[in-house]
Amino acid sequence: MATPDYSHIPETKSSDDASLHRVVIVGGGAGGLELATRLGDTLGKRRKASITLLDSSRIHVWKPHLHEVASGTLDIEAESIEYIAHARNHHYRYRIGAMDGLNREKRQIYVAPTCEEDGRGVIPRRVIGYDTLVIAVGSIGNDFGIPGVQEHAITMDTLGQAIRFNQRLINACLRANAQYETLHPGQLHCVIVGAGATGVELAAELHKSMRDIASYGLDNIDFDKLAGITLIEAESRILPALSEDISSLALKNLRGLGITVRTSTRATSVTEEGVTIESGEMIPSELVVWAAGIKEPQFMSNLDGLESNELNRLVVQDTLQTTRDDNVFAIGDCAYCVLPGETTPVPTLALAAHQMAEVVEHSIKRRIQGKPPQPFRYRNLGMFANLFKYGAEGNMLIGLTGNRINVREGFAKLMYCLQYKKHMQAVHGNNKVILDTLAKLLIRRSKPRIKLH
Repeated sequence: MATPDYSHIPETKSSDDASLHRVVIVGGGAGGLELATRLGDTLGKRRKASITLLDSSRIHVWKPHLHEVASGTLDIEAESIEYIAHARNHHYRYRIGAMDGLNREKRQIYVAPTCEEDGRGVIPRRVIGYDTLVIAVGSIGNDFGIPGVQEHAITMDTLGQAIRFNQRLINACLRANAQYETLHPGQLHCVIVGAGATGVELAAELHKSMRDIASYGLDNIDFDKLAGITLIEAESRILPALSEDISSLALKNLRGLGITVRTSTRATSVTEEGVTIESGEMIPSELVVWAAGIKEPQFMSNLDGLESNELNRLVVQDTLQTTRDDNVFAIGDCAYCVLPGETTPVPTLALAAHQMAEVVEHSIKRRIQGKPPQPFRYRNLGMFANLFKYGAEGNMLIGLTGNRINVREGFAKLMYCLQYKKHMQAVHGNNKVILDTLAKLLIRRSKPRIKLH
């Protein structure tokens, strides 16, 4: 897709001193928001640089929590961050919009227009100048060109998609509970395509949340008998990125919850009726979630000559600068980084994005001082995942740390929470995190277990 013509649009001027070094961060996810906060609290506050964060959303929710938003078990109001208020408190500038082009010669990014749901314009196309550009746009679901995915399945790329799935889930339960006739094939069934961490976590959350929904007066439906979840994986086992021991234990526990797991099964199309697999069988389903892989937005494939791989991820040096332009950094999922001495790239995890943000913060400060950037070294602290909160007996069964299985409930939960608290500490500071934690402990028992609207 060709980049729209921006040649007639003047560069947006800021009210900052024109002599300040302009840092523009595209994407307010785990890495981008942390970097904007760190730079704002130091360089921005002291008028050493102008810091701008661009994101197409108005609020931030930590992406590893999106499956909890989808299932209704996360309080969005309590866990989200409003960019515009956060920017004011942390001395950076927030601009709403989506980047759709780059001019490296002029050091400008192109920003698509922002419109309301009905297409009515809010903000026109813009051009924003930079001295240092950090691209942190995250990733989107990879549909592999399979027919019907865009039209009939939901990915978990954005907060809006997770909220939309949650609304469909609740409506499906209400509809089934109110109807007099027998449920048709696929009704109250959910098919999740992709059994990586996201798919497995979502399957476990949905098993619990559908029964929580039923406990609020939906007593015409036997959810244990009629509600179904099917998890499909093209590889020979679930959680293929982790060890076989973990995969086997995870499979045992999913099946213990009554979740159908089908490995070595490839989806070939998605329709309103369900998912068709390679054998020609159609799995009826009212709800379909696509979690089969990730890639970058299409505009990243030819970003004014920057090097990218087949998934549109920007190839970067060990300093996280792009290979063809030292003024452009990339962090998080959109960065394809193979460090010296390694054969595989840095994983696409929130933990990696957090570490990248720390290094790029120091590198930008060094650039302003005329010093070389700092090289990135990934610290593999393991994969902390709260994969199974509920087993066959209703108790937490396992957590994951790296390639080890941990069956102690307290430790698994602690490590998962600490990773999130580390992110919140980076964007809010210690005092607010402590106060928020205490407040949530006090009000937790007075709120419903699940979002019902």
